[in-house]
Amino acid sequence: MKIGNIDLGPRPVMLAPMEDVTDHSFRLICKELGADMVYTEFVSADALIRNISATTRKLHIDPHERPTAIQIYGREVEPMVEAAKIVEEAHPDLLDINFGCPVKKVAGKGAGAGMLRDIPKMLEITRAVVNAVNIPVTVKTRLGWDHDSRIIVELAEQLQDCGIQALTVHGRTRSQMYTGQADWEMIARVKENPRLHIPLIGNGDITTPEKALEAFDRYGVDGVMIGRASIGAPWIFHDVNRAIHSLPPEPLSNAEKFHILRRQITESIANIDEHRGILHIRRHLAASPLFKGIPNFRDTRIAMLRADTWEELDSILNHIETDILVDG
Repeated sequence: MKIGNIDLGPRPVMLAPMEDVTDHSFRLICKELGADMVYTEFVSADALIRNISATTRKLHIDPHERPTAIQIYGREVEPMVEAAKIVEEAHPDLLDINFGCPVKKVAGKGAGAGMLRDIPKMLEITRAVVNAVNIPVTVKTRLGWDHDSRIIVELAEQLQDCGIQALTVHGRTRSQMYTGQADWEMIARVKENPRLHIPLIGNGDITTPEKALEAFDRYGVDGVMIGRASIGAPWIFHDVNRAIHSLPPEPLSNAEKFHILRRQITESIANIDEHRGILHIRRHLAASPLFKGIPNFRDTRIAMLRADTWEELDSILNHIETDILVDG
């Protein structure tokens, strides 16, 4: 699959953009474990043009994580164009426009998936951004605003006509948020449209190698994007990558997974500071399947998620790791 001049090979698997998750350390880890392309956290166009430091830091790209997409969101044409030009100066491999984020603080203000209620403005922004930069522009969106307005088949054509070079579709409406099941039949309808010529990337509920294979074999997408299933488990890219390339399963050991989580913690602390770095990583620890099924784990889990220092957290992880490895 190619996006512009970026050749991602057959059946690429990508790390989805996620706020407070896909910082450059996590992106690099996912890349090393098999992700074919990674995306930054959401970048607010308004905050970027105001030069807010917390936002401009999101533009940092490690050369080893490439190819990398920077994703921006906003609700007005001029700020999105200005932000796109700033992003281009950071030299990402491509620029992605977020028309899919469903959270209230984004969609409720008309940006992200909120644009699904104003398609003319969405298309105006897309055309303007495409014309403003010389790097490939892509879009990530949803099926529609709600069940009664699932317009993605027609919308995909309209976005293609604006000049985007790939489209990612999350198989839910904005109203669904992250509930229910992603509708991959609807994603397949987009792909089956003979007038759609750009690559289609499917997103939603890719939680196992089997589901990734089904996305390609049954629904015909050109690429798949993994989001929430990678939180606390970036090794999913290792497992999916092997399955897609018809290699025998070779799951990482618990010791290897613990090493990865420890690396996430230490790099988070190094990139921010001890207190905020640990706060940042708690979402990964809370979501990690590595801790599921441990008997009588509740008190240990609470202690792990309340630890304030690396020394305290490391001691708890040592205790957990010993118990898991001893038990099997």
